[in-house]
Amino acid sequence: MTINTEMKYDLAIIGAGPGGYVAAERAGAKGLKVVLFEKKELGGVCLNEGCIPTKTLLYSAKIYDSAKSGSKYGVEANDLSFSFSKMMARKNKVVKKLVGGVGMKMKQFKVDVVNEAAMIKKRSADGIEIEAGGKAYVAANLMICTGSEAFVPPIPGVQDNDDVLTNREILQLKEQPKSLVIIGGGVIGMEFASIFNSLGTKVTIIEMLDEILTGMDKGQSAMLRQIYAKKGIEFNLSSKVTKVDGTKVSFEKDRKTTEIEGDKILMSVGRKPVTTGFGLENLGVELFKGGIKVDEKMRTNIPNVYAAGDVTGFSLLAHTASREGEVVVNNLTGRPDKMRYNAIPAVVYTNPEISGVGLTEESAKAKGIDYKIAELPMAYAGRFVAENEGGSGSCKVLVGAKYGEVLGVHMIGNPSSEMIYGACMAIEAEMTLKEMEEVVFPHPTVSEIFKETVFSFGH
Repeated sequence: MTINTEMKYDLAIIGAGPGGYVAAERAGAKGLKVVLFEKKELGGVCLNEGCIPTKTLLYSAKIYDSAKSGSKYGVEANDLSFSFSKMMARKNKVVKKLVGGVGMKMKQFKVDVVNEAAMIKKRSADGIEIEAGGKAYVAANLMICTGSEAFVPPIPGVQDNDDVLTNREILQLKEQPKSLVIIGGGVIGMEFASIFNSLGTKVTIIEMLDEILTGMDKGQSAMLRQIYAKKGIEFNLSSKVTKVDGTKVSFEKDRKTTEIEGDKILMSVGRKPVTTGFGLENLGVELFKGGIKVDEKMRTNIPNVYAAGDVTGFSLLAHTASREGEVVVNNLTGRPDKMRYNAIPAVVYTNPEISGVGLTEESAKAKGIDYKIAELPMAYAGRFVAENEGGSGSCKVLVGAKYGEVLGVHMIGNPSSEMIYGACMAIEAEMTLKEMEEVVFPHPTVSEIFKETVFSFGH
């Protein structure tokens, strides 16, 4: 196939999720000629089937929760109701608006967007050749951002079962299920549990491990579970699903088999990198633990070929992907840059929210790091008390035992998702307790809990 000289690019990007479209924007802004391939919608899973639609529904559920508890604040909400169809319609409207916004940015920075499936053909002296929509493209550099997809384990009865949903299908429901069984108590599972529990659906969670939210602070994960157990969610921990029969789920715990049934079943046991279907094998790119192996500059083993986002299988978070894309573009445009993972925040947008960054107690112990810890109830922040009647939560700070540098911060309570960035900056800057004490926080804000916890070390 003849390559049109107008289709020669400095950078080709396959996949328009957060890693891909942020990199395209940054590269275009720096004058590179960029082509971005996306076979579905701009924004990838995050914008269309993950982060944005779930947070939109979570906010609707949170408003409903607030209205139900209005009497605690002297506000009486009579004849309270909600419309599931209107919530879903608003979710679709928000997604459409933001997808359009990404498209406008691509035009602004002169990125050529190709809405076709891309197929890598070969790497030659001319560059990396890609075919899409019957046309050939060549680029000096290639960035792979094909993301991830829901992992569906080979449990008997799961395949070809219309009642078993992933994050994609559950976001397209037309009617609210009266009962929902969620297999997996990770971030995605807990967020959907939060949505449907708030709306009155009977929610049951089956988790193979001994606690929900693996990787988060274990104590705060247990606190969140206890909060939701009081709200009516049934948790089955240390439980292994053995089969699914229609809408019935069987699981084993302590050598006993239990069967439960729900109108719908959500499969939420993790995600896996997408490394097939676009010709990766034609380049000889090395894989590692199911994802594309990269170095600290996001380079693969093939010259001029990079990867960013979930496809690396390392940190499957939208904001990680965006930063990895920036690292690629910075190095391509003469600004030496390396990817660091010591201050990647994690947030669960339940009600209450839970967030963390840096080391947990569990990871610090596993690494043999000597640390000190302080933890305070969220009630130490006046604004939290004012806005969360009867609410509970905490802030936990880990610091190095010798120098007092901030190693990790973990919070449960609203709005921890909007506060955790301050902890990220403290860890990135290697700030110490003394330096944190000298930072002025606005009053009254819930964020003051961070400084109060730091001060409680009493050094």
